[in-house]
Amino acid sequence: MNDQQTYPIGTAGTKWREPERQEWLAQQTVKRSYQEHVLAKLLSIPTSFVTERYGALQFDPKRYPLFVVKTRDWQHDKPVALVTGGVHGYETSGVHGAMRFIETQATRYSDHFNFVVAPCISPWAYETINRWNPYCIDPNRSFVADSSAEESAALQNYIDSLGVVLTLHIDLHETTDTDNSEFRPALAARDNVVHKVWEIPDGFYLVGDTENPVHDFQAHIIKRVSEVTHIAPADGNSRIIGEKTTQHGVINYATKALGLCTGFSDATYSTTTEVYPDSPKVDAQNCIQAQVTAVCAGLDYVLNMMSA
Repeated sequence: MNDQQTYPIGTAGTKWREPERQEWLAQQTVKRSYQEHVLAKLLSIPTSFVTERYGALQFDPKRYPLFVVKTRDWQHDKPVALVTGGVHGYETSGVHGAMRFIETQATRYSDHFNFVVAPCISPWAYETINRWNPYCIDPNRSFVADSSAEESAALQNYIDSLGVVLTLHIDLHETTDTDNSEFRPALAARDNVVHKVWEIPDGFYLVGDTENPVHDFQAHIIKRVSEVTHIAPADGNSRIIGEKTTQHGVINYATKALGLCTGFSDATYSTTTEVYPDSPKVDAQNCIQAQVTAVCAGLDYVLNMMSA
């Protein structure tokens, strides 16, 4: 089935142009508050960290300033860890997981790491519960040079300005039922291509990098997260979202070629988490805890490797 034929915007057989993009934008509404869920909480972060503004969305700069949380006492002999959330604004536990990590766990690792945490890279998309930004661009296909997505470009430019080599990068995501009901059909319509619905994995999984898979690192995170929530099984073809599993709960993507967030950072250890919030086996808090556990597991693995 061609999902494009079922989407209410556009004409079958034709890619979207500006009128269709504007029609899509006009249908989007604010459903939750970036100010309340993120910005207000940044006022009470642990004292060992500071907030730093790295830009604002030109769509509405006053409403959507962009902030990272950064180690206050930055020490250049420590490894640097980047945690990102909200690249896709509709993936709720990514934003709240990054915030929860800052609030509850980051301090206990601060003797060992310099941190940069970007909890909500796409605040407009967070408020409107969208995968795309206001211009129908997917930020998580836009971490490339001269990016057309300001969300992606702003973070890349900020990290470049630090002049650091990243040891760890964990990007917090979700795979939701709306991937099949809304976002893949919209993508098919926008680009005039066929995107068949895929089997939504019931559980947590990781997306590594085909060029730097760090298998043991991924396995360590999966083992730790399995103590908090269930790991997604592969389908009958040993695949998750169409990709062959490399081990239990892990697939790999060409992160650089696809313009994914973890691909731009060149971190020694990197992964993208995927939580399934629509599973009957979990609730919102369990999803957030899975994200926090994944970050902590990644940090613990790096610490163990450094001390070996």
